Amino acid sequence: MKHRDSYFDNAKFILIFLVVFGHLIRSYIESDPFILSLYKTIYTFHMPAFILVSGFFAKGIMKQGYIGNLAKKLILPYIMFQIIYTVFYYFQDHQSTFIMDPFDPHWSLWFLISLFCWNALLYIFIKWFKLKPLYGLCIAFSIGLLIGFADEISNYLSLSRTFVFFPLFLLGYYMKKEHFDYFKTGKARLIASIAFLLVFLGMYFMPEFSDKWLLGSKPYEELGGENIISLGMRAIVYTLNILMVFGFFTFVPQRRQLFTKWGKNTLYVYLLHGFIIRTFRGSELESTIDPKQSLVVLLIVSLMITMLFSTKILTSITQPLIELKSTKLKSFLTKKDTHKNITEH
Repeated sequence: MKHRDSYFDNAKFILIFLVVFGHLIRSYIESDPFILSLYKTIYTFHMPAFILVSGFFAKGIMKQGYIGNLAKKLILPYIMFQIIYTVFYYFQDHQSTFIMDPFDPHWSLWFLISLFCWNALLYIFIKWFKLKPLYGLCIAFSIGLLIGFADEISNYLSLSRTFVFFPLFLLGYYMKKEHFDYFKTGKARLIASIAFLLVFLGMYFMPEFSDKWLLGSKPYEELGGENIISLGMRAIVYTLNILMVFGFFTFVPQRRQLFTKWGKNTLYVYLLHGFIIRTFRGSELESTIDPKQSLVVLLIVSLMITMLFSTKILTSITQPLIELKSTKLKSFLTKKDTHKNITEH
């Protein structure tokens, strides 16, 4: 059995918790400047960090059958959940017509398509062009900067996010385990703490900075212009992403924690939490909450949702939908029967 690294499982659990929390407080960013600043601060690093870690674990891309297995792991669940979410929205929003577009990812499903495309692009960079890290990163960042001028590239097949975030995936691929050791010092944590505070204050005192810059899903035209200033703005966002991502890793615990075991189930949380969030949005409960006064409650609820969809029973039940197999369920039922037999005797 392959030994899992607690450091990365810890990082993944914290990140998926921040994904849930960010989606939960999304309802209040237009009414509360504090929540908006917190939301934008989280979005400077949580998905970029997820993407970088995904690239770090793509080291086996040259193995035979890697891309095929990845397609089964990502594309099939994407199709499955694209259908499920389409049906869900149809009934939830009382839509008059049922329309399913497989090329326009519902909400968070963009990550599955982009993750597959990042691996495909990585294969091209590494196998076909055999680019050295510096050249590869320069080309990837250049494409990410220039793609904003292509108005046709937006949410369709998640192409915009694919090209915008690919440099972070590539950076993760080039990184080695020892590179993360640079962030595990008290000095690094102090610098990161100051950086997080300054970024939050910057977001608070510059509310005109749109959170859409952090999503990577829109061309420059939809973000306010197509001139060189837009390109410069994305370059600043890239710089911010990298600084905040590495700042985040200074706070990740190295040793096994209570939540470490759930770090391997982030895909389950990612795909399933949307049903709760979207049900919450537009509900009476949403309108009765004061986000600033209830911030701790929202944090706790986000943690509970993350833990719920990480539990063995939930992952066992939903594995056939997400991984198209039932090994977890069989193992869970077998252990349950074994425990029952032991207690009976």
